[in-house]
Amino acid sequence: MEETTPKQKLHLVMGGRVTDPRTMEFQDPESVHVVGVYSNYDAAEEAWRGQAQRTVDDAEMKYVIVHLHKLLTPDE
Repeated sequence: MEETTPKQKLHLVMGGRVTDPRTMEFQDPESVHVVGVYSNYDAAEEAWRGQAQRTVDDAEMKYVIVHLHKLLTPDE
């Protein structure tokens, strides 16, 4: 029997000031805060939640989780 290991699924947590809270257009893309890259969604969500809570009173600050694994291997 072949042993299979789960494929790595990378997630990027990033954020910054947006032009409109309803969009993802950053005011200054060069100053986007990269929180980190995580190997599973749970760790990424924990990091995202921490940053989002820290900036909860600032409507123009937005943090997101980007599914890098979907960008790197879109067919999977």
